[in-house]
Amino acid sequence: MTFRVLTAAFVACLALATAASAQAGQYHVYSCRTPSGESAPADGWSGSVAGPASFAENTCPQPGGALIAALGEATRTANTDIATWAFEAPAGESVASATLWRAGDADGGAVVNAAYQFWLAGPAETDIFEECGAGLACAGRGNPAQPMSAENRVVVPAANVGSHLYVTASCGGIAKFKCKEGEHDASGYQAAVYLYAADIVLEQAAGPAAGNVGGELASSPSVRGTSDLTFSATDPGAGVYEAVFNVDGRVVQSSVIDENGGRCRNVEQTADGLPAFLYLHPCSPAVSADVGFDSTLVGNGSHHLIVTVTDAAGNAATVLDRQITVSNPGAPGPLNGTNASAQATLTAGWKGARGERITRGYGATETIDGRLTGAGGVPISGAEIEPLATPAYAGAQPVAMAGVRTGADGDFSMRLRGGTSSRTLLLAYRSHIGDALPVATRALVLDVRAGLAVSVAPRTASVGRSIFFRGRLLGGPIPAGGKQLVLEARSPGGPWIEFDVIRTGAHGRYHASYRFKFPGPARYQFRVTCEPESDFPFVAGSSNVVGVRER
Repeated sequence: MTFRVLTAAFVACLALATAASAQAGQYHVYSCRTPSGESAPADGWSGSVAGPASFAENTCPQPGGALIAALGEATRTANTDIATWAFEAPAGESVASATLWRAGDADGGAVVNAAYQFWLAGPAETDIFEECGAGLACAGRGNPAQPMSAENRVVVPAANVGSHLYVTASCGGIAKFKCKEGEHDASGYQAAVYLYAADIVLEQAAGPAAGNVGGELASSPSVRGTSDLTFSATDPGAGVYEAVFNVDGRVVQSSVIDENGGRCRNVEQTADGLPAFLYLHPCSPAVSADVGFDSTLVGNGSHHLIVTVTDAAGNAATVLDRQITVSNPGAPGPLNGTNASAQATLTAGWKGARGERITRGYGATETIDGRLTGAGGVPISGAEIEPLATPAYAGAQPVAMAGVRTGADGDFSMRLRGGTSSRTLLLAYRSHIGDALPVATRALVLDVRAGLAVSVAPRTASVGRSIFFRGRLLGGPIPAGGKQLVLEARSPGGPWIEFDVIRTGAHGRYHASYRFKFPGPARYQFRVTCEPESDFPFVAGSSNVVGVRER
């Protein structure tokens, strides 16, 4: 769906402002790393230092990076030398929960009344929920070699969530006493704490407001095809996110209104179903939208339509609530799956491989894994995916294969049996059963090496005697007149030398002979190869190797 910013001249005058939802919404913000380990910004975090050689560094863009609060080697005074990274929730929002991945050490040691330490705190700096220090018989915590390991994972207690979080390294103790000198870790730090990642759930009570509603969908008594709905919306917090179309109590379409340069994109990876972003205010605070509603997603007749606009936290405001009559020529068949969408995205690939093309040996089984989603990444479950295979030989016609259905999360998997020939596979999804054209497709290519088996008898011969080759070319169809094969021989370890060209019979079987012309003793190896041809659906392949001794 394409959205555009509208000038005032294009915005309809029908005003429909609504209040935000009563229940506060929530969304995730990932800092430094996502749960899968990809680099992320550190929006909302700020560093501060006091004392010589104190550091608050952001190395998150680097491999293995972190927010680092550390004290380098220097003379230290208790409660004076400190390095901190602090997170502050946006105005009007609060931290509902948080999970941190951290590691740290206090290798500078301790003396009487002063010791190196690091701690995690919130919502005030004095509200400590984890601390480690030389004076507490704790030299370090976590595993710096594995940033996202379970050893580094800390769930912030409910009593410590609010508006702020703190990650601090310091020289602590009784005022004016000095911390120990001369000891440090391998990086030269007397105390250090590394925040590798944070998964912070923010809660926003105030929701969006919508107005200036217009367009065909808002006023026309009957709609067909795609009908426009124009409106403006604002949000005081996370920003305006999606337009959601609910017909007769069921969501049939949802569309991100403005991706805000890519910031307003749900990066997912959550276990609770909430959206996740990389910025505190991911979406635009104000939009003027022109959204198209695909009326072919519902059957002809009268329907109750509710359109809402949501912010990134999931708070919603009603944009439109009315009865509509859908009058599309040639009513569509049943919807293909829950959350069926004409804006579906179909992704698929070979299991254990990258790219759309793979090459495998004859007889190997292969699996295709994929996912089907609608607008905004919503999974489409229970949908039929139709595979169509075109064998790789001249004049081959596409052949329909048994379809597969998507699971609850939109995922699907299909397995190709062994013995399959080289082919192009086209996976297709239709938003309605029986639609003439698919709305999403994905093409994959499988190259299969020709399969050959050969036996040689006898395995010992002499000059003037013959050995006999028998075997079969596996798979098909075999070209009319048989498939050309090449007989090759070599001394063990030497290059292969072609010595005969033969053809198979109609069913792939072949036989040949060779008479030794020079006296032995000698050892030889023999094989049969098959080169590509336009009328045989396999790429080059070779048989097993058979050894023969000449006396």
